[in-house]
Amino acid sequence: MSALTNKKILLGVTGGIAAYKSAVLARRLMDEGATVRVVMTPGAQAFMQPLTFQALTGNPVHVDLLDPAAEAAMGHIELARWAHYILIAPASANTLARLAHGMASDLLSTLCLATDSPLFVAPAMNRLMWTNPATVENCAQLAARGVTFFGPGDGAQACGETGSGRMLEPEQIRDQLLSTVADKFNSPPDHQPIQDKLRSKHVLITAGPTQEAIDPVRYISNHSSGKMGFAIAEAALAMGAQVTLIAGPVALSASPQIQRVDTVSAISMLDAVMAHVDNADIFISVAAVADYRLETVVNQKIKKSHENLTLSLVRNPDILKAVAALPKRPFCVGFAAETENVEAHAQEKLQRKKLDLIAANHVAGEDNAVFGTDTNALDVYWPATAKDTSGGHISIPSANKQSVAYSLLNIIADRLALIDQKSS
Repeated sequence: MSALTNKKILLGVTGGIAAYKSAVLARRLMDEGATVRVVMTPGAQAFMQPLTFQALTGNPVHVDLLDPAAEAAMGHIELARWAHYILIAPASANTLARLAHGMASDLLSTLCLATDSPLFVAPAMNRLMWTNPATVENCAQLAARGVTFFGPGDGAQACGETGSGRMLEPEQIRDQLLSTVADKFNSPPDHQPIQDKLRSKHVLITAGPTQEAIDPVRYISNHSSGKMGFAIAEAALAMGAQVTLIAGPVALSASPQIQRVDTVSAISMLDAVMAHVDNADIFISVAAVADYRLETVVNQKIKKSHENLTLSLVRNPDILKAVAALPKRPFCVGFAAETENVEAHAQEKLQRKKLDLIAANHVAGEDNAVFGTDTNALDVYWPATAKDTSGGHISIPSANKQSVAYSLLNIIADRLALIDQKSS
């Protein structure tokens, strides 16, 4: 049974071209067994007609705060009490500002003030609007009050620009809502809610590739996009952790509550990790750090004057191994992207680096595309103990990277809690 079966979802639709995606989202939520009622702002009605949502959901669409017929029975209060969950998608910059400042100037913002139901928002706006300090502060206020953010994503925007601010696809929002609801609100009484699982923990994460300079215009790198590491950072934040994200050169944005440190090379990433590791409870090494760098970086551009070019490479430092070897080390989690013999290579890396846990995936072939995509699948291993001589293994099936991140962090939190319990 789906986590949304028999749940009542109030879908708020605000002004923006992404409103067309909300029609598909309404159907995807209903496919999971939810009952959906839609509230549209005046701006949303400029892009979509209420009749569309009425036909899709089978329920009347609510558009007016001061509707005489509805308000005869205090309609906005009735709607606020009706909903198990409120999901705003798209959530415009204007709507986020209204929510952050407690305004009640339209039906949707009034409902959000008059409810104690969980609130989820899927932002959608121009990239500069998303990174504007006013929007950043508004989002920080909302997140501090317990509002859950889904996205935004990165990519081409309707205005013709490219960057962060796209509303996630309907299926991504559905999957993130399913994952969050299942863990955060439908847990049995003796199960720690997901938003508390990493409370008071400091999680240090590396993400993305590194770039190792050849000359002033060329470098060695790999296909890592950083999406998995950033997804883990966002999930850790949602689970109550303090998060420090050491990022390689990627075109991704992170929530303002995440402490982000941008790096380029393996050496600079190592320096950043060591500068922050002392206070870390958990270190998750997701970054695809280049194994080698140039022995000597040429100061001038190498000219194409020979048929062959030989480069002399030297080993880069192993950041994960260096952290795992610290006298006072955090709980160490590695990643292993393998093209063959995934389990054997992962287990070898787990033992050789003395890790607490490793997440492995298969990255060879079109069917196993991971780099740059929005989906992933992991096999998670941890070492043998006195009570478990064979160690442990859990498979996380293919899903969007946000969902996979939550699943992985749940495993990490449970393993860390078990270790803390044994040591106390």
